[in-house]
Amino acid sequence: MSSSCAKLEIDDTKIELPILTGSEGERGLDISHLRERCGVITYDPGYVNTGSCQSAITYVDGDQGILRYRGIPIEQLAERSNFLETAYLLIYGKLPTQEEYDAFVRVITRHTMLHEDVKRFYDGFPRDAHPMAILSAVIGALSTFYQDSHDPTNPEQVEISIHRLIAKIPTIAAYSYKKSIGQPFVYPDNALEYCSNFLRMMFSVPAEPYEVDPRIAKVLHLLFILHADHEQNCSTSTVRLVGSSHANLFASVAAGVYALWGPRHGGANQQVIEMLERIRADRGNVRKYIELAKDRSHPFRLFGFGHRVYKHYDPRARILKQACDDILAQIGIHDPLVEIAKQIEEIALQDDFFLSRKLYPNVDFYSGILYKAIGFPVNMFTVLFAIGRLPGWIAHWREMLADPHLKIGRPRQIYIGPLCTDYTDITTR
Repeated sequence: MSSSCAKLEIDDTKIELPILTGSEGERGLDISHLRERCGVITYDPGYVNTGSCQSAITYVDGDQGILRYRGIPIEQLAERSNFLETAYLLIYGKLPTQEEYDAFVRVITRHTMLHEDVKRFYDGFPRDAHPMAILSAVIGALSTFYQDSHDPTNPEQVEISIHRLIAKIPTIAAYSYKKSIGQPFVYPDNALEYCSNFLRMMFSVPAEPYEVDPRIAKVLHLLFILHADHEQNCSTSTVRLVGSSHANLFASVAAGVYALWGPRHGGANQQVIEMLERIRADRGNVRKYIELAKDRSHPFRLFGFGHRVYKHYDPRARILKQACDDILAQIGIHDPLVEIAKQIEEIALQDDFFLSRKLYPNVDFYSGILYKAIGFPVNMFTVLFAIGRLPGWIAHWREMLADPHLKIGRPRQIYIGPLCTDYTDITTR
């Protein structure tokens, strides 16, 4: 709500800009009419100071290290919820009753299989194709198989698209992995819960029995919950921007997958593992690499530290560090990379170089370790991130389309090219 205004003077023009205040006291200038009233735009590379929307989904306070989904602290959800319940919370705005939850699980479970013709897509991909490329391509292709649910203004069609996407993305991801290693696809088993079903499709083979370890399934629920949303990040903003054109949900999410693929976004946890492997290969000389990270002239970078939003310890990283301590020990997994990571954190958090720059561990620092420890190959890490982030993408796409003030995304620019220049014939150039 607007409760006050700021005064702006440009040349001889004076205007008032309403100040909007969010529920947590965040304040922002409403500049939506700035250009038409003053003939100027704002310049904000990377949109670091630009609010693109008003949202009721996720609250992040980077200075205090706070993350809440629909007002509920991430620590409580990580401890007490599961992934599908958290997905329901993000998408529909409240925790479900038992009846609502059971109905949601049933409908998701009913849609886990892919159309048989979708499997033919995998025959066209090279064996070494990155699973993220396959994931986005197949998600986009779903719109050709489910043309009955394209209309973003039809609530029933939106609902069935939501169910289909959440149900099918683990199957699509598992098939991508099986393709890459030359193993047969494993059909979903709807007697299993969501994460257990995914683990079975990933790691079982027809020739041998496979029993899902419930402790590993629990770790996967935890990781998916922590990745489920993080307000207006690059991939979520991409889903919103594409969706603002009234592109269907499959197309919008496919675009989000590509945005997430970038190494500066969802690919960062893979870089953490590669960094830790490099340190291990160098006899675990942690202090050497801490010093290299502090040398700005050296190309080595300490991945998994620092965050665009958090200037405090990322609450998700704290939860995952505890998971590394507790759950991996229970399962009996002892990964030397965990010990190297802990040494890095211990040294870095006592070093003024990192503390003065507010460089604390982020979610990528420990998520990759956990994914690797429970058996996922490195090239699947970003795919797992996408599965977890899907409910957040859906929630934002759905919230955006319900906004009566929705406009198609169309950023402005400040042109710095040549002035009006006459065309010259090719013979005279």
